[in-house]
Parts: sequence; C-alpha cells; structure tokens
Amino acid sequence: MRLLFAGTPEPAVPALRALLASDHEVVGVLTRPDARSGRGRGVRRSPVGQVADEAGIPVLTPATLRDPEARAAIVDLAPDCCPVVAYGGMIPPDLLDVPVHGWINLHFSLLPAWRGAAPVQAALEAGDEVTGASTFRIEAGLDTGPVFGVLTERIRPDDTATVLLDRLAEHGAELLTRTVDGVEAGALQAQPQSADGVSHAPKVTVDAARVRFDLPAGAVDRHIRAMTDAPGAWVPLGEARLKLGPAVVAPEAERLAPGELRVTKRDVLVGTATAPLRLGTVQPPGKKPMPAADWARGARVESGTILGGDQ
Repeated sequence: MRLLFAGTPEPAVPALRALLASDHEVVGVLTRPDARSGRGRGVRRSPVGQVADEAGIPVLTPATLRDPEARAAIVDLAPDCCPVVAYGGMIPPDLLDVPVHGWINLHFSLLPAWRGAAPVQAALEAGDEVTGASTFRIEAGLDTGPVFGVLTERIRPDDTATVLLDRLAEHGAELLTRTVDGVEAGALQAQPQSADGVSHAPKVTVDAARVRFDLPAGAVDRHIRAMTDAPGAWVPLGEARLKLGPAVVAPEAERLAPGELRVTKRDVLVGTATAPLRLGTVQPPGKKPMPAADWARGARVESGTILGGDQ
C-alpha cells in the first residue's frame, strides 16, 4: 500500500523505520513544523522528519491540517492508508476519508484505558501492573475508534516513563506493521472499544509534575518515575526548582515527617506519609544531575530540612 506516515517525536521513529523496511511504499511523512530546541535554540527538524530526510521521502510540515494547501498536498500523495504515531495534532474530519483504509493510530495503552496525550505516564502513576499498545482507526472522538490489535507489556518496578515508552515504541512498531499488513490483506476487522474501563490521560504539565511528600511512599515513587524524563519531577528550592530522579522506598528506615530530610555521608532520605524514600539523583537549578548525597554536601543541606515547602 501507499502510506503517508504521520508522527513527530523519537518514540514514533521505530514505527517509521519498520514501515520503511516493509513491503509497503511510504510516499510521504507528515510531521510537526521544525522547532527551536537545544541549548543553542536552533531550528531543528523533528526526529521523524530527520529519518524521512535521510530516506529521501517528501516531508509535510503544516502548522495545521486545516490549511487548504496541507489538504491538497495529502490528496496529491494519494495514500491508501495513513499510519499515525504521536503526530501531535488533530486530524480534521474532512481528511479522515482521504485514504481508502483510513488513518490507523498506534496508541501506547490498552484501549479504552488511558485515552489521551500521556498514557504511559498515567499508567505508571496509577500503579498499573500491565500496560500495552493498541492500533485503532481514527475517528472524530479522542482515541475512541475501533481497535485492530493490541499487545501487552508488564510494567517493571523500576520503569520510568521514558524507559517504558521506549519499550512500547519498539514492540508497537511491529504491531503497527502487522496491522497495516492485515488491513491490506482484508484479514483484519476493527472491533468497537468497550464502554467499560474508559480512563483518560491528559497532557502532563510542569505544574502537575511537582512532588508531594504528604502521599504514601509508593505513590511518590510512582509519580517521580512517571515524570522522568519529561517534564521532570520537581520540588521548590527557594525561588527555583530542584529536579528529582527516581528514588527507592526505604521501609527499613526510621519514619520521617513528610518532606523532612535525613542526610548522611552516603544517603539522603526524605519523609513521606509512610516510609521514607532514598533519593537517587537530583538536579539543582543550572547544574547537571548529581547524586543526592553530593548535592546535600555541596549545598550544606542538614538533617531536619523540609524539602518542598508547603505540601
């Protein structure tokens, strides 16, 4: 089939590479416009766009798909199917029927669970033991379309959102390719999603990434891992913010008040509503991540300090 692939960030790259290696013809790539990034704030192509450039594939970067020129460009490519992975924009209803086999989205959850922009973070924060990925036909609703196929993935105790998403992206690339194969062969029929078990995972904001130590240790641990690496878990540090990397629950340690620090030569413990957490890496403002003990020593942080201010 002639495919127009729509995707933008790094997690979409494995799927594009898998489709490029398949028997299908990727006739174009749709990605978000080039944006400023990095310390130099230079304008850069998206990760998906870079792969397309390397493969010599036409790249479309409209600011909005409601632009008549964007629609005309998509129609001119005459795609039979449009696979989508984390494109980052809505597909207008008038474009949904352009490809005869529709727009097929790879979503990183077991639908109808965790519809929305941040399914991996939501699954981690909720303490789910199993997550996965689903391929479904895009319709007007948000992640509500009928499902072609799913895969499951067990969530590991030390998974961060980045690590888990990388795993799902690799396995999901195979699922998406198999789905496109099955749709071309007429061997797959999408099934409506269940009305039960619906949950939502809105985009994670920086404000939502703030750590609260008045919650149980397990919840704090999950929250930090869910926010790693982006946008990054943090607590107030004066007028700035201290970013926190994944921590370890320390049930053997003496209880501390929520946010209270106990500093030793090797460890920094912080209290929660239950057991303390042993901090891993922290990142003070303007500095690189470092072991919590090194930060406490350099900043002369003493035991009894309350981390995070008012909870």
